[in-house]
Amino acid sequence: MENYPEKIETIFEFKVAKGQMPERLDIFLSNSIKNATRNKVQRAIEEGCVIVNGKPAKSSRKIQALDEIVCRILKAPPIDLVPENIPLDIVFEDEYLIVINKPPGIVAHPGFGNPYGTIVNAVLYHLGMREPIKIEIDDDDENQDEGLLFSSEAIRPGLVHRLDKDTSGLMLISKNPEVHAKLAQQFQDRTVEKVYYALVWGTFKEDKGRIEGDIGRSQSNRKLFAVLKKGGKPAITEYEVIENFEYISLLRVKLLTGRTHQIRVHFSHNHHPVFGDVSYKGDSVVFGGNNHSFKKIADSGLESINRQMLHAKELSFTHPEFGKRLNFSIKLPDDFEKVLKLFKKYMEN
Repeated sequence: MENYPEKIETIFEFKVAKGQMPERLDIFLSNSIKNATRNKVQRAIEEGCVIVNGKPAKSSRKIQALDEIVCRILKAPPIDLVPENIPLDIVFEDEYLIVINKPPGIVAHPGFGNPYGTIVNAVLYHLGMREPIKIEIDDDDENQDEGLLFSSEAIRPGLVHRLDKDTSGLMLISKNPEVHAKLAQQFQDRTVEKVYYALVWGTFKEDKGRIEGDIGRSQSNRKLFAVLKKGGKPAITEYEVIENFEYISLLRVKLLTGRTHQIRVHFSHNHHPVFGDVSYKGDSVVFGGNNHSFKKIADSGLESINRQMLHAKELSFTHPEFGKRLNFSIKLPDDFEKVLKLFKKYMEN
């Protein structure tokens, strides 16, 4: 699969009028360039794409009369949403919405690095669409790759929530913008119940617990997330221990908020990374390394999978048109069951 095309460059040139009063460079440009927000302008300045009188300038620089300004703005190209004949495991469908069982390894929505082969591509085809849909991207913020554009009225269907590429399980998809808005409100009001099963490293003193910690982008790796003291968004995760395997625990996890990578970040932050999670240090033996027989089993389990053992098992919400409460539950996928059997056999010996 080819990466999505690079951003398109547009060059703007200005000669400041004689009567211009001193003004911050970023404010002047955001007022002078159509549809250019201050965030976009500041990012261009930080990247050295704004030149004043032949030299790079800072956002705070005060422009003066007769200054000559050259600004290069990079804009994301449109994304073509291409319907693709990709099989879907449909758990429920009516004229308003679809509930699917997402397999691991498939991305929820198109992005710059993965324009094809996603859930959105598959659902478009399922709904009878065959021609590509061109969508303009507003890439002002760093969360542009989080699928926020898929709540737009231009998109049918709409992703109401997401699952990470390597997380399996239940996903809810709306068929029109009105239904999307009503379902999104339920998520905002926290009346949607999402329950995950997670296999994590370590054991817990209590059978039930609650993790609270604001989540935002990691300062060390902007592709990942972390618990932050400042600048994060509130995140709450509740869990219950279903079974423990001496150095590994099977948990039933309930999300009270829906931050990106929330379960993976919260448990990794508390030294219980999800088994097999490459991004958050769960892909090597964390506990039990000195126990030869356990380590052998754990290594075997890690070698048998290529993802984190996290599965969206239960989903409950109110139908946006009929007012009826809908409850769904699906079995664990084969790779998850295979790893569980390894640890159950270890505990029997």
